[in-house]
Formats: sequence, C-alpha cells, structure tokens
Amino acid sequence: MSMRVNSFATLIDPPVFTPKPKAEKPVEKDTISRIAEENNFPSRQAPPKASAPRRRDQRRYRTGRNQHLGIKATAETIERFYKAVDERKVPSGELLRLALDALERAGGSP
Repeated sequence: MSMRVNSFATLIDPPVFTPKPKAEKPVEKDTISRIAEENNFPSRQAPPKASAPRRRDQRRYRTGRNQHLGIKATAETIERFYKAVDERKVPSGELLRLALDALERAGGSP
C-alpha cells in the first residue's frame, strides 16, 4: 500500500498570520448625514409607523371556546365586526355564532 505524502513535512515553522489593523474611517457619520440631507438623499430607514389606537378594555371572556378561526378580511370589515362586538358586549365567537344563525334563518345556507 502506498503512503500518502505529507505536504507540510518540509516546513520548519508554520507561518504566523496576524489580522490586518482596522482602517480608520476618514469621514464621521455626522458629516455623511449632513451631506445627505443637503443633497436631498433619502434615508434607508423606514419612517416610523403610526400605531393603532389602544383599546380601553380587553375582550377577554371565559366561554369554553378553544378553537382558532383565522381568516383574512379588509380593515373595514374587521372594524365593522369589532364595532358590533363592542355594541353587543359579547365575545367575538358569540357574534360569529349569532351571524351564522341569522344567515341560516334568512335561507342563506346551501
């Protein structure tokens, strides 16, 4: 069987590698920001989003409902739904049940 050649056998001392010194920044960040503003260069930072107004009360009820129903709707539909929840002072699951009952009574089920 042939022996594998050791390519490092002829090295007396292995080379020593040292990291390069970090280059100094020639221009400060304040100067860059000032120049960008003077030349109407837009920032890459996203503008802060306006947060939604916080609700006064939390909609937390102990109802025994433990199944999740995730649906997508428009902002207008969601606003209408939660407005109806607040007006009737019922959990959102109860309002969904009431709406489905009304739909069935109106003959809307297939």
